[in-house]
Amino acid sequence: MDIEQKIQALRDELRQHNHNYYVLDNPTISDYEFDIKLKELEKLEEENPQLYDANSPTQRVGGGITKNFETLVHKNRMYSLDNSYSKEDLLDWEKRIQKMLGSDDIEYTCELKYDGASINLTYENGTFVKAVTRGDGFQGDDVTTNIRTIRSLPLTLQTDFVNDFEMRGEIILPLDGFQKMNEERLANGEEAYRNPRNTASGSLKLQDSAEVAKRPLDCLLYQVVTDERKYTTHYDSLKAARNAGFKIPDTIILAKTIDEVFEFVNTWDIKRHDLPYETDGVVIKVNNLQQQEELGYTSKSPRWAIAYKFKAEQVSTVLNEITYQVGRTGAITPVANLEPVQLAGTIVKRASLHNADQIEKLDIRERDTVFVEKGGEIIPKIIAVDLSKRPEDSEPTVYATHCPECQTELIRTEGDAKHYCPNTYGCAPQITGRIQHFISRKAMDIDGLGGETVDLLRKEGLIESYADLYDLKVEQVIPLERMAEKSAQNMIDGIEQSKQIPFEKVLFALGIRFVGETVAKKLAKHFKSMDNLMAADFETLVTVDEIGDRIAESIVEFSNDLGNIRLVNRLKSYGVQLEVSAESLENQTDKLNGNVFVVSGVFHQMSRNELKKAIEDNGGKVSSSISKKTNYVVAGDNMGPSKKTKAEDLGVTIISEQEFIEMIN
Repeated sequence: MDIEQKIQALRDELRQHNHNYYVLDNPTISDYEFDIKLKELEKLEEENPQLYDANSPTQRVGGGITKNFETLVHKNRMYSLDNSYSKEDLLDWEKRIQKMLGSDDIEYTCELKYDGASINLTYENGTFVKAVTRGDGFQGDDVTTNIRTIRSLPLTLQTDFVNDFEMRGEIILPLDGFQKMNEERLANGEEAYRNPRNTASGSLKLQDSAEVAKRPLDCLLYQVVTDERKYTTHYDSLKAARNAGFKIPDTIILAKTIDEVFEFVNTWDIKRHDLPYETDGVVIKVNNLQQQEELGYTSKSPRWAIAYKFKAEQVSTVLNEITYQVGRTGAITPVANLEPVQLAGTIVKRASLHNADQIEKLDIRERDTVFVEKGGEIIPKIIAVDLSKRPEDSEPTVYATHCPECQTELIRTEGDAKHYCPNTYGCAPQITGRIQHFISRKAMDIDGLGGETVDLLRKEGLIESYADLYDLKVEQVIPLERMAEKSAQNMIDGIEQSKQIPFEKVLFALGIRFVGETVAKKLAKHFKSMDNLMAADFETLVTVDEIGDRIAESIVEFSNDLGNIRLVNRLKSYGVQLEVSAESLENQTDKLNGNVFVVSGVFHQMSRNELKKAIEDNGGKVSSSISKKTNYVVAGDNMGPSKKTKAEDLGVTIISEQEFIEMIN
């Protein structure tokens, strides 16, 4: 056996031992024997640098330093899950998907919802290539160097699986490992970590991967994302992934009915406390991958999956004071400042009170003893007052009448849930909030510029609006606190690069009330430019698909404001994209204008997403379910028989993939 063969044999053997120990929990050699073999491999690799392999077992010990974690766009968006908190919620979800599929023949998978840090792993030709955090779902941080140190994660696959794919999962910190880390910290006189989830998430952003390697992180996987149609069900794809070396928890089951789903939920609501890691619920998914495709996504979540959240932990504490926060749109949010209390692994000091109605409904008062829980186990909220402990001299809460920041009298119009500060251009938190929204990832995505820096720039008198950002010079920024020449240059470069951000994102960045990401896309596509949009009257706006009265009123109000007109004109003069690019327009026509399409089945010339994009690019609208408003159903192989029957009963025209292609060409 030559040196190359010996090195490869050692690598394969150590990979198998790693898998046995960290994935199967069934080691076949002692730690000492493993270390001897690892040292032997390290020595051989050191003597033969030409045989270096980034995926060798020796590379798991870390050592790579990452100063700045590069932001990468996800090839496939990472959606969040809709939450449910009762069996009624699950039954409603089932009815919705049965109606959309036109069938009640649906099988489910039930999986535990792991409480960790979401991760997206990319493999090419069976080899681990990169790892990116969830981020905002559209893009995240490249943490590949740190993820390589996790021993349960295969860097190369030994069995036949799909070639190029993404693996979705959760980076967790098992409870035993978390406890040992804290024991060591306390012994060294350091403060204990608060909870496993935050510690796992923080570990991914440590600059020294050797430090990450010392932490007992684990990676539990739950989804294969691939264009290859090798598997027909989600369950089969996970079973194959487990055989390929991935750590797929064996708690996953197939459920033929929603009653079997309820059984799984009831079982694990009790048994979850015996698990070696934290879990906060159950994820229910439609098992059939073709049905998943048919159901598709809302703007935020997959329709084919839902999370059932276990009942949140509750604690009681004293409400010391009610204060008021001002958002970027002027919305006022009352905040309960609490006596600090431990809740679900974190110290809670504040909770949102939502609005005046919530305070009145629960009769919440300062100095009350209140019950607090984490809404969805994330945001603390007050759910009740312990009236038996209310002080005798307690007075009902009188809601704020003036802005806490600029003292302007608050307003509340009919239909609004919250009070608002109308001092749009003179209220400091609104000014800062609008600029922070403008630079955010989903908007202008300006690198090198964060919320704290925005606040500092405003306080120093360098900016008063987002348009002022484009006038900044490096020499103005360098004198700021904690600002070196390189970071100042990075900021100015980031601002300059934002001029290439497409119009739909710029429109979202402007922060027009009620104009979120989805609405901004629809408006950009319909009006093509900011000039056209600002010239549109109320009647024109409400004719646009999904643009209601409130959105139309808000746009008209924005467009008629002299300050906004000046801001938009300034952005235009700086070269910010305020119209749809010529390249985008080239691919768009009105051939399908006014027609509603439903896409169903498996296609061969175009993917389902390409079909939907082609419909929208040519002026059509995509609907998820067949109704009287549907004009065409584009039918692929294995179209659901009940959908076909419904289309025929309603007289909807059914066309093939080829007929659709001919329609747009």
